[in-house]
Amino acid sequence: MTIAGSDSGGGAGIQADLKTFAALGVYGTSAITALTAQNTVGVSAILEVDPQMVAAQIDAIVSDIRPDAVKTGMLASAPIIQVVAAKIREHSLANVVVDPVMVAKSGDRLLQEAAVEALRHDLLPLAAVVTPNLPEAEVLVGKAIESDEDVREAAQAIVGLGARAAVVKGGHRAGQEHAIDVLYDGARFHVFSAPRIDTTNTHGTGCTFASAIAAFLACGNPLPEAVGLAKAYLTEALQHAYPLGAGHGPVHHFYRFWQT
Repeated sequence: MTIAGSDSGGGAGIQADLKTFAALGVYGTSAITALTAQNTVGVSAILEVDPQMVAAQIDAIVSDIRPDAVKTGMLASAPIIQVVAAKIREHSLANVVVDPVMVAKSGDRLLQEAAVEALRHDLLPLAAVVTPNLPEAEVLVGKAIESDEDVREAAQAIVGLGARAAVVKGGHRAGQEHAIDVLYDGARFHVFSAPRIDTTNTHGTGCTFASAIAAFLACGNPLPEAVGLAKAYLTEALQHAYPLGAGHGPVHHFYRFWQT
């Protein structure tokens, strides 16, 4: 199940999540937290869903199609975060992958400032793994991240907030030939490296990565293996992306099945 916002452009949010689930052979359900009017260039409007409606969607899914994994994305506000956390606890949902979505690829803010503390306090302690990019990790730990040691310390600090594991993604680190993600599982570090893809088709990469991890966890893969498989899938989706729109286009979720 994905609990996230809707992207009218189809490249990120629940649209990217459901595409990822389908491409990886698992059945996807969704609880929508917000409607966004957006395309590859930017976000022009956001309408939050009433928190009780978010709760009702989760209840409806769990009562009939209980998820083997849950991925959270854009949660927009503190009340939505709090109700999502309450429902995760109420239903004892497992394999919770938290993508702490704060800013869209276009630079538009998707999480209110007041909601960051709710994210830290209410949701992170329920996470099997948190998947921040560097700017998101900096917000969560309250300090700049520049060196390899900074990345490791940030992953440890996020686990210190209550999450069982954290993957700090390296896609935003400039000057590196490889995109290096660091997973800390509470006991040891795991490093995942892939060649950096020269493309503007990066919209929805975070959503896709987190959803792929959730899909592989739902299939029974151990966390380090799920992260490695998710990174390999995303790398291929980036490599096979084709131009779409005037800004940051989407990755190609169905590259295994379509010819481009």
